[in-house]
Amino acid sequence: MTVHTQTDKHFRRSKHPTRRPRRMVRRWWRVARGAGLAMGVAFGVYHAAVLLLAAPFLLVDDVVVHGEDQLSEGEVLALVSALRGENILTVDLERHRLRLLASPWLRDGALKRILPSTIEVQVTERRPAAVARLEHRLYLVDEHGTVIDEYGPSFSRFDLPIIEGLALSGAGRPTVDPARMGLVSRVLAQLSQHPDVLDSISEIDVSDPYNAVVLLNDDPALLYLGRDHFLERLQSYGELAPTLRERVPSIDYVDLRFDRRVYVGPADSTTRSSRRSIEPTVQEPAVN
Repeated sequence: MTVHTQTDKHFRRSKHPTRRPRRMVRRWWRVARGAGLAMGVAFGVYHAAVLLLAAPFLLVDDVVVHGEDQLSEGEVLALVSALRGENILTVDLERHRLRLLASPWLRDGALKRILPSTIEVQVTERRPAAVARLEHRLYLVDEHGTVIDEYGPSFSRFDLPIIEGLALSGAGRPTVDPARMGLVSRVLAQLSQHPDVLDSISEIDVSDPYNAVVLLNDDPALLYLGRDHFLERLQSYGELAPTLRERVPSIDYVDLRFDRRVYVGPADSTTRSSRRSIEPTVQEPAVN
């Protein structure tokens, strides 16, 4: 049996062989050329970066300081002296900031690049709040009890009360007890509302962390103020002092912790020689 098929007139068999090998060669050539171009660009960028990092105009040659008050500009510059000569684009600013904060006078610091060759240093200093007696020496401390510097004639411009009883025993170095410094901070915060009252304070003893004992500039009596209401109790003492002096000419301490009743301890030769260890066990005479 013979089978007849109809030929599709639109179908034409190619008379030429396929050219896929040549197309593949061209494609790989384009890839290779692109890769070579990318490598060339990368090498150029790397070489330019090397030249840029070695450029003299990008080496730090100026350091500008802002915010210094107690420290001189020279003292701050000495802390970051290693900045000079480093490339401004690659210098590790955090490392130099930590060097800056090695100074106990500085609470914080920030470094900023200013192209092409300047570093700006912004410092925040600690503010001395009191003079603390630690290990038989006097030190400037801030409101958190951080020891700033040993107190000496160069700091006589600071008219600050002397704080007794702050030393933390067994620390091996001048260290402030945080709980007692907290009591001092509360006293100073309340009295700062009336600068004239704060200026009248000569010493504050916090050997007992539950009782702030205050000594005034022009009064030998120790004033027991307790843990709070310091301003009110000092103002109350100012009003009562003339009456107390009439009844007890020589006073060792005045206990103001009980608000409605004031206890006065008379002074004698024994109490005057050891008055800082006295507790208000003697409770006469009493003034309502």
